[in-house]
Amino acid sequence: MELIDISTIIEVDNPSDAPHQAPKIEYIKHEETVEMMMKQLPGASHEDIPDSKGWAIERITMSTHTGPHMDAPWHYARTMNNGEVARTIDEIPLEWCFCDGVKFDFSMKDPKKIIEPMDFVKQLKEMNYSLKPNDIVLVESGAGPFFGTTEYRQKGAGMGKEATLWLLDQGVKVVGTDSFTWDRPFPIVAEEFRETKDKSIIWEGHYAGKVKEYFQMEKLANLHLLPSYGFKVICFPIKIKSAGASWVRAVAVI
Repeated sequence: MELIDISTIIEVDNPSDAPHQAPKIEYIKHEETVEMMMKQLPGASHEDIPDSKGWAIERITMSTHTGPHMDAPWHYARTMNNGEVARTIDEIPLEWCFCDGVKFDFSMKDPKKIIEPMDFVKQLKEMNYSLKPNDIVLVESGAGPFFGTTEYRQKGAGMGKEATLWLLDQGVKVVGTDSFTWDRPFPIVAEEFRETKDKSIIWEGHYAGKVKEYFQMEKLANLHLLPSYGFKVICFPIKIKSAGASWVRAVAVI
């Protein structure tokens, strides 16, 4: 058995982070928390604390979409399944987060072109594999190698509404990408919208969740190390009440 870390890292000053998602991390050292520890031990002195050092603590301010994370249907819209109240991240069925994984390689696809259902059909034929209910679909978008650079948010093949719905029709509940977003990169969509004024292209992959429920992971890593299938994905999100997303430490088991 081999464990492969398929999560990017959360760190300060990462050029890949959008300004509104950049984390702030305050690292409090052992030497700085002795007084804090002493308050928990009335009557204790510095000499009583081993090595006169307390505990290391981090205080973090960041978005639930910072770093590797999972979006819930509530992030996309108030409703899912054509009218039901959308589920939040704390409501995801846990059995959806530990399933067989299937990887699709779209790293060579032009980011300006939307991933279509036939793109999946073609690769499935090449794999000699058929999707089954609850398979976790991972998309190697081509953005992965750019993580840590300012180019990251402009790279990666993105999903359209039809391809997303096609996956959901196969029984898929959880998907993931090594891109900044499940859709095409925002700069590409923005440019196309300026030219066409076609509002249907805005966040169309995400908005598929209004029609049919699904959860999606973004900012994954190391998908190039995975086979097409024959592995498990473990991706339990942190349980935040009523949230539209949460951080995830996604791991593949081969």
